[in-house]
Amino acid sequence: MNVFRILGDLSHLLAIIILLLKIVRSQSCAGISGKSQILFALVFTTRYLDLFTTFISVYNTVMKVVFLICAYVTVYMIYVKFQKTFDSENDSFRLEFLLVPVIGLSFLENYSFTPLEILWTFSIYLESVAILPQLFMISKTGEAETITTHYLFFLGLYRALYIANWIWRYHTESFYDQIAVVSGVVQTIFYCDFFYLYVTK
Repeated sequence: MNVFRILGDLSHLLAIIILLLKIVRSQSCAGISGKSQILFALVFTTRYLDLFTTFISVYNTVMKVVFLICAYVTVYMIYVKFQKTFDSENDSFRLEFLLVPVIGLSFLENYSFTPLEILWTFSIYLESVAILPQLFMISKTGEAETITTHYLFFLGLYRALYIANWIWRYHTESFYDQIAVVSGVVQTIFYCDFFYLYVTK
């Protein structure tokens, strides 16, 4: 495991911690898309089913468990604990526009036609578009809190570091995962769109 992968994981974890701290400290989930958080919880759930079948390392297992717990705690905070502060009117992106194509694509383009592999592929494709409800919400309201922008910045940094990780692995191990790389690049483009929105708004 190289430094880009570790920094990418830490950036991803920091983004989630920033979001959770924002919710807990302000006792509010205003400005946060619950739909994006549901999609991220679905991403982690379908990707980390191999927790029950494959052991890679203690680091890998701990990070998977932490991401799963954080994802579900975030969804709980938004839809249960602080639901009165949730802006459902502006969090109006229709998830079927993402889920239907992603499900179809995961059946058509995967490395092997097995349940775990299809679910892993689904998680990769879904992660690339999971931020869209949040970006849609920002574009609709025309504003984003500083904490929310920090959260999005570190998510974008995580994707950029993972691209560096893939380049490093290609040069040092001749390893290339086409599905992960293409989806990661698409996701990074969406984060660039967020920074454009932030500057112009």
